[in-house]
Amino acid sequence: MIARYFPCLLFAACAFAQTAAPIDPARVQDQQTMTWADYQPIPGVDWADPSLVPSKKNFKVALVAVDFPDQPFVITLPKHSDLFGNPQIDAVPRPQVPRFYADFYNTPGPLNHGHTINGYWMEQSRGQVGIGKIDAFGPYRMPKNLFQYGLNEWGQKDGVPGGFTADGRIEPDADALWRADAGDVKSQYDIVIRIYAGYDETSVWQEFGEMKFQTREDIPPEWGNPDKSKPRWVVTRYAPWTSWKAGQMQWGLSSVRQGESSGTLTHEIVHFAFKVGDNNNNPYAAPYRRVGSGPWDIMDRGSFNGPGGPHRRWVVPAAEGASMPAGLMLRSKIRFGFLPDSAVLKLTRSGLASDGVAVAKVTARAVEPGPDAVAGIVVTLDGDAPQDRTPADDRNANPLSAGQPVYNFYSVEVVQRIGSDSFTPDNGVLLAKNKNTEGNTCGYNCFTWVIDAHPEDIRMEDFKRPNGEPVMRTIADYRQLNDALFHAGLNSGSQYEWEDTPNRLHFYVVDVHKDAHGILSYTVGVRSLDGAGPAARGVALTVGQSCAVTLTNTGAAGYDVYRLSVTQGSGQLVSALAAVKAGESQQVPVYAPAGAVTLKAVSESDSTKIARSTVACK
Repeated sequence: MIARYFPCLLFAACAFAQTAAPIDPARVQDQQTMTWADYQPIPGVDWADPSLVPSKKNFKVALVAVDFPDQPFVITLPKHSDLFGNPQIDAVPRPQVPRFYADFYNTPGPLNHGHTINGYWMEQSRGQVGIGKIDAFGPYRMPKNLFQYGLNEWGQKDGVPGGFTADGRIEPDADALWRADAGDVKSQYDIVIRIYAGYDETSVWQEFGEMKFQTREDIPPEWGNPDKSKPRWVVTRYAPWTSWKAGQMQWGLSSVRQGESSGTLTHEIVHFAFKVGDNNNNPYAAPYRRVGSGPWDIMDRGSFNGPGGPHRRWVVPAAEGASMPAGLMLRSKIRFGFLPDSAVLKLTRSGLASDGVAVAKVTARAVEPGPDAVAGIVVTLDGDAPQDRTPADDRNANPLSAGQPVYNFYSVEVVQRIGSDSFTPDNGVLLAKNKNTEGNTCGYNCFTWVIDAHPEDIRMEDFKRPNGEPVMRTIADYRQLNDALFHAGLNSGSQYEWEDTPNRLHFYVVDVHKDAHGILSYTVGVRSLDGAGPAARGVALTVGQSCAVTLTNTGAAGYDVYRLSVTQGSGQLVSALAAVKAGESQQVPVYAPAGAVTLKAVSESDSTKIARSTVACK
């Protein structure tokens, strides 16, 4: 436990304290307030160090840079000179563009603040997988205009200027130019990154649509279709309209096709190299559907993490929003082979019923767990079909629905705002339901569903329209999960337990710890509602000095979780839970003015095992 939060264990005089400070307060920071000052390095290692060699796989990558007759590379323009206000730096000569972007993405430097896609993968895989030196090719001039590629999606062909068709695909055209220049070398690379001049539509459709213009009729000519006979707006993926200039851009794809504004390159590499789909949803239009894992996962909108959050994804070069994606969630790390079996406590629902409660110390996912800890806990929903016994729910009627009850296991992990997780919104325990396979059962191709400790509407403004009208975040906005983490102790501002009654499981966040390097771990417990195991349970409370009480597990074997409360007097506790191994003891601090305080402890495994003790505080 963190000693500074338990003064009554350190100084006798503090037994007279009137208020017990929370041991693990939730401190949620919104993405829009974050800056690069919020980055916190992982103690003792710089995974972006190019001298580090991955132990299993060093992806060989080619970057092919292309521009268009109607769209030069943004980075070649004078600073702040284009309609979008870019680039943010002085112009880069066109011949240098391919090498510029290869270095921006993968060589530590001032523009990327020392962070690279290689550093991300080395961190997530603990040095097993990296991105080697990127070979740069181009620049090449594409045979068609940008809009002939960008308007070839999302039903946008009505916005094509007269005399043109929108039937282009960047990948084959770019690859043909590359092959003509460099030969048939594509097969020599594991990953091909195609960087195209301009913007990803995903990063500009809202900022330069409804956020900039009150209505589609307010779009001025410079933002409109060059064919003046056509509207100045065009439909887009999530909304009925955006400015033509924004809508004509390409949407980023898992083929690792990216515009100059894209910071989600690492996310696209997951799609391409690891064959994993998106875990997000559409939060912008009814029927609203909550996202799967939100800011906590690179495969959801955690790919948008970075300074300034989602509305700063339009800057070029892409060094703000989306430049620092969240880490991989436990399901993906296990699936990709990044964690050894010894690093994960693997439990089953039936095993908990037959063996009793399980307790483990879970360390922040950004670092290796110590010898007495694990990287996470998995609880398989085994037993007779159906595995997931959650009642069916209509996801079209309930925006917070997890969809069809087809989940296979729970995962428990700890997030700390260090490394790639620096731009997640909180520290704490992340609890999720997961599927073994992907499928459109909760919207899109979801596979992980984070349990939200605060499912109520977060009630935060998203942006203001040009007339000053506030637009609130929808109930399905991914930032509704900013406060999803569970925390230890009382008065944290969050929850410290979760019961899944249909699936007969109860999860406990018992305690929080911080080591000498500042790394967080949590004591987490899980038990079955259908059985406590064969071991006899017991509990005893004995009075110590200075308003302290000692709790002893008098049971026969294993851990037990105890629920604590003050039943008489004005004393306060810092936690309602304690987890103690059989035969061992733990001090329970009581904060109280002078007087008698009665403390009660009840075994969660056997509610008939109760202990009470009255302590006199002076």
